[in-house]
Amino acid sequence: MSFVGQFDRLPIDALWGQARDASAAEASDALAKRDLGLADLAALLSPAAAGQLEPLARRAHQLTQQRFGRVIRLFAPLYLSNECINNCQYCGFSRDNPILRVTLSVDEVVREARALAGHGFRNILLVAGEHPKFVSSGYLADCVKALRDAVPSISLEVGPMETDEYRPLAQAGAEGLVVYQETYDRDIYAEMHTSGPKRNFDWRLETPERAHAAGFRRLGIGALYGLGDWRRETLCLAAHAQYLLRHCWKAQLTLSLPRLRPCAGEFEPLTEFDDRALVQAICALRLFLPDAGIVLSTREPARLRDRLIPLGVTMMSAGSHTEPGGYTGAGRDNLHYTQRGRIQELAEDSSEWAATGQFDIADEREPSAVASTLTRLGYEPVWKDWDAAILTNGAESVRGSSR
Repeated sequence: MSFVGQFDRLPIDALWGQARDASAAEASDALAKRDLGLADLAALLSPAAAGQLEPLARRAHQLTQQRFGRVIRLFAPLYLSNECINNCQYCGFSRDNPILRVTLSVDEVVREARALAGHGFRNILLVAGEHPKFVSSGYLADCVKALRDAVPSISLEVGPMETDEYRPLAQAGAEGLVVYQETYDRDIYAEMHTSGPKRNFDWRLETPERAHAAGFRRLGIGALYGLGDWRRETLCLAAHAQYLLRHCWKAQLTLSLPRLRPCAGEFEPLTEFDDRALVQAICALRLFLPDAGIVLSTREPARLRDRLIPLGVTMMSAGSHTEPGGYTGAGRDNLHYTQRGRIQELAEDSSEWAATGQFDIADEREPSAVASTLTRLGYEPVWKDWDAAILTNGAESVRGSSR
């Protein structure tokens, strides 16, 4: 049975009710447990548990130190294309948004990657909108092949594919696949995705399993917070992660809790998820999933990111740009404007223009500044995926994997 079948059988409404109504005693009992079930997680997400945030944070910190040490892996997203055939109300790349779009050539992708390597990155996430004309599996494979000798760790965040389409990408050198369900609430999902293949909730939900079958050794999942109720989303995300850890055990798993940010289209969040709730969710997830990585993106402001690091975070982006060509200005010669999915050539010189980003980032620090902050806080910033170094270059290369 895939996770879709298990998801449809989850007593999610009962768990959600417990996450709203658990007592302080139930929260304390869950906090004291070594192995937690979904009911315990629900108690830790409750308003009553919010009153015990300090002991919850201490336990999360201790668990993270035990399982991961004082190491934070750094990565950067490299946007290949902002072309997309989906209409997603909350996304800057949504098909009907009137924005400047571009798809980088393979040479331009290499140029962007070299700029990131100059900052120290050896762990890069290739990101693109879903558009088979511009972002085919062949194009992605060519990008991966062009980068694999210089970038030890390459992951993808692109439109879902069949297992047979993923295999050439894994064989080309991509070792990670990231796919966010966006929201685990079927009704909200249908409202948010009005056209395009992304409308298929089940197809997206099964994506990590297809990627694992194709040979990807890292899987990343998450929910986009600000759409559904945060407690419900966290419970569903945790159940999904628990399933993947049991059934896709050959792959390492990371979780992400991105919050909605301003973007083209000016979508406003449907639900509230404030800083205190974010802290509670991260800490509760760490107790429930002590061996899962937790990713923190530049969607969050610098001061908050620095405070979240000790609470369960194991991986961070730094110096991010969310538009194709954002690191070097690549792609400007091929810019075009779209209105309701129709391509229009720019009427004037576009040399001073740049493609539109997916969303606005909040932490604009240079990668070196993020690394310096980590060091000051007593953590070791690691720029390369150590496991990938062992697989591609042998154990000797690990000794030089951090800067």
